Amino acid sequence: MRHYDYIIAGSGLAGLYTAYHAAAYGKVALLTKSGITESNSYFAQGGIAAVTDEDDAPALHFEDTIIAGRGLCDYPAVNILVNEGPQRIRELIAEGMHFDMEDGSLALGLEGGHHRKRILHAGGDATGRMVTSFMISKVINHPRIDIFENHSIIGILKKNNICYGVRTWNLVTQSEELYTAPHTFLTLGGTSAIYKRTTNPHTTIGDGLALAYNAGCEIADMEFIQFHPSAICTNSEEAFLISEAVRGEGAWLINQNGERFMPAIHELAELAPRDIVAQSIYGQMRQYHQDFVWLSLKHLDSEAIKRRFPTIYEKCKELGIDMCDRIPVAPAAHYMVGGVRTDLNGQTNIHNLYICGELASSGIMGANRLASNSLIECLVFGKRAVEASRQYRPTEKMPHFVARYHYNEQYAPMYILLKQQISRLMTVHAGIIRNATLLQEGLEQLKILEKDIPAEEDEYYSLISHNLITVARLIISSALTRQESRGGHFREDFPQSDEKYLYHIVQQKDKEIKTIPINVNM
Repeated sequence: MRHYDYIIAGSGLAGLYTAYHAAAYGKVALLTKSGITESNSYFAQGGIAAVTDEDDAPALHFEDTIIAGRGLCDYPAVNILVNEGPQRIRELIAEGMHFDMEDGSLALGLEGGHHRKRILHAGGDATGRMVTSFMISKVINHPRIDIFENHSIIGILKKNNICYGVRTWNLVTQSEELYTAPHTFLTLGGTSAIYKRTTNPHTTIGDGLALAYNAGCEIADMEFIQFHPSAICTNSEEAFLISEAVRGEGAWLINQNGERFMPAIHELAELAPRDIVAQSIYGQMRQYHQDFVWLSLKHLDSEAIKRRFPTIYEKCKELGIDMCDRIPVAPAAHYMVGGVRTDLNGQTNIHNLYICGELASSGIMGANRLASNSLIECLVFGKRAVEASRQYRPTEKMPHFVARYHYNEQYAPMYILLKQQISRLMTVHAGIIRNATLLQEGLEQLKILEKDIPAEEDEYYSLISHNLITVARLIISSALTRQESRGGHFREDFPQSDEKYLYHIVQQKDKEIKTIPINVNM
């Protein structure tokens, strides 16, 4: 058992930034499931949304976020994001982070759903890698931060609704290790790799979601899975992301007849919010019985494209695609809009357990995340959570916890097979277009798969197999409950939005599904 002042689980931008900020106040353990660079943040191409231009204003960023969120954003959370975001950017720059510049000013891009150029980027289309690498450089040699790679979180240490730390599984030694602290932060990312076609690293399968749910946390808005409209479509299942910023620079979506289809669907055309673009592409794919549409750049300046998007250009070249001509693209699971319900300081309903980043459901995203709001959320709410944690002074005596998990190696193939089965199930039964029949069949299939999981108590592979079932069930159950179409949730049996569903759907272990009103009080 190791004791720290802060435990940070996850090494995306939320985890790195939170660890760095927390290190000012105590000793930090930073735990990550794989390597420190394996995260959605690291691979994010688009950028960070924040108001830095005098022609822009937080009120305009607020309005764009609310519109994209389709009526389900909580106003106080969005207000905090847009007003505190610029200061977090200024602090990053003061620490030495270099964003791309143009004529002596920050180079700002435009992305879907934004009515102003406010997207900061670094290294062109390598913003996630640049800002994450910058934060890695800050934490990796920090004297108060210890980094533990290859440590998967398998449980929350809890007593009397107070969190005292985490159980981890050391993937190298194949053994359990306990970490305790007065303050525990889960920044474990989303769950999009539970789908067959995804832009996420293969590790992003909702571990944190299952952990929090099993510990008794409230889970909100899980029906809203954001499918990124434009990921390269190849013969393999790999779905390399084509940043929304490419459409921001003027690329067109073309169907199999060579026609642009987005201008007739939305006033922002290719820059409409992601849910609309993804569903529109899917509609074209169904109409023409094709696996993709084209993203055309042939009308743009090829040299400018190569300079602005060097990473994407090289990836296309590697795949035998001429980015300056056209790219075959199709939607792929990209972002978990819902997550673990928190207050405005990242606190869950379990004392001393905080959630930041994609894993959190703070009320910002609503039914559909506005492009590039994710990275700025990591900064804003990571700092708020650390500052809020300082108000707590532990008075309870630390309970005694013991390691209890073991592993049975013969179950490893079973887990790998289950992961493949669930990815296919989720793609078919809870994908971009849903209906009651598909969703209900998905739940029934989950019951069948669950029966095949070995009933060996406190066994590692059995635990993570049940976690996969839990995550899939949370998504499907919420999608069945919301009998309307809104944002990242489209029901072909209920294709219209319905005002009576203007609430958050909340699930909690061993309790009935409940609803919570949207908070529109500023």
